[in-house]
Amino acid sequence: MQPGPRGRPRDSHIDAAVLDATLAELDDSGYGGLTLERVARRAGTSKPAIYRRWPNRQRLVLAALARRLGEARPPDTGCTLCDLVDGINVFVAAFRRMPPDLLGPLLADCVHDPELRAAFMTSLFDPPRAAVRQVLLRARARGDLRPDADLDLTLDLFGSVVHYRALFGHAAVSDEEAERAVETVMRGIATDYPALLAHSRRASARAHTHPHDGGSAGGRPASGGRRR
Repeated sequence: MQPGPRGRPRDSHIDAAVLDATLAELDDSGYGGLTLERVARRAGTSKPAIYRRWPNRQRLVLAALARRLGEARPPDTGCTLCDLVDGINVFVAAFRRMPPDLLGPLLADCVHDPELRAAFMTSLFDPPRAAVRQVLLRARARGDLRPDADLDLTLDLFGSVVHYRALFGHAAVSDEEAERAVETVMRGIATDYPALLAHSRRASARAHTHPHDGGSAGGRPASGGRRR
């Protein structure tokens, strides 16, 4: 006879309740005011139940933020400029929903522990990077990118739009700035930037929106006009 499972199975409802409570506490009190007592009370559970799942406050916060970022999904419309702009804005919007005093202090708490620092990067930096990488890989497969384009460097250039201001909290990233960042980078790595711009304008027109003006005189690449 096979031995039965050891211990009680982990209750996924408690997991979800604790992560939701952590996000709510971060929104209400910020990272500095977050305590496990308040999270447990809000989630209707206990501190020991939390510690059985997450060994410290940093791990809990990272798991909660990863849950929030994991809900962000960039589009796949076949329009490279549209998908890049909208993909970046999806994650800009997700970081906007985080308390302004969160990322810097959280990184400071994680940076001296290699495992925590790796968890910080995996939870907060990798999801936007992976999503934009998929957009770039699809663009490369369509022939929209120069074959010698350095995708890792391109990802860092795009990621800086999201992460630099989110981490230091000195300024927000507007939709227009995300569009200008995409235009600036894509002019360097696209095989035919004017053709991509024309495609994005057609996509905007099909979506019954206002296409953006391109060109070097301060124009922006069309994002498909899907800003919400």
